Amino acid sequence: MSFLIFSLLALAFVVWLLARPWLLERRRARLRARPFPAPWRAVLQRLPFVQRLPADLQLQLKAHIQVFLAEKPFIACGGIALTDAMRVTIAAQACVLLLNRDAGYFPSLRQILVYPGPFVVARAQPVGMGVIQDLRQVLSGESWSQGQVILSWQDVENGISDPGDGRNVVIHEFAHQLDQESGQANGAPALGSRRSYRDWSRVFGDEFAALQQRVAAGHAGGLLSDYGATNPGEFFAVASEAFFEQAQRMAQEHPALFAQLRQYYCVDPLSW
Repeated sequence: MSFLIFSLLALAFVVWLLARPWLLERRRARLRARPFPAPWRAVLQRLPFVQRLPADLQLQLKAHIQVFLAEKPFIACGGIALTDAMRVTIAAQACVLLLNRDAGYFPSLRQILVYPGPFVVARAQPVGMGVIQDLRQVLSGESWSQGQVILSWQDVENGISDPGDGRNVVIHEFAHQLDQESGQANGAPALGSRRSYRDWSRVFGDEFAALQQRVAAGHAGGLLSDYGATNPGEFFAVASEAFFEQAQRMAQEHPALFAQLRQYYCVDPLSW
């Protein structure tokens, strides 16, 4: 009898595992079909980058926001009072990265932590000879492979205030989340084919090396932030910011890089 019960439980578990993706997509379809709340619509009307989107992408963005906010909890940190307007503002920018893509809703992301301003993180860093030094950094955002995105609301607002400066902390950190879906953030998100990885590696490798050389030479003022020279993961995040906020300049100055990002993100900001 106990063996029969165990077998039935095991079978039920297998059936649940097989049905889980279908049940999840069914739930998401219901969320996407809901009327978009009027207060949320008012928030989007204050976001210049949303107003530039074609009508079909605006509708798609609203549907993604419905799912994102239903699935991803926000946690207030540092005494900030989180509002629905703040949550919608962050979700809208994150979901721009999902337009036209069947890539899930940042499946590894479990929560978004929001601070009122830049926050301090402490890390142990080896400095040689077995010595470990405590390093304190002031950050505007961070993405963890364990499933957290941390944001400074002050920097989120700064990114909104100038949507064409190529600096957007939400896009930056959620690009890291996409990158981390294939493992550690190494500048090569899930691409789908060997040829895609080969082309991506060639273009991104050349562009990353060129940025490192420019930074080492002390040449300022390029399209891509110097921070992108830190490592390939940061380069992908910085390039993603520029792709969405300074598409025309990127297409002119870095056409191969722009083409790779246009293919990956399945949108063309030049048409917005």
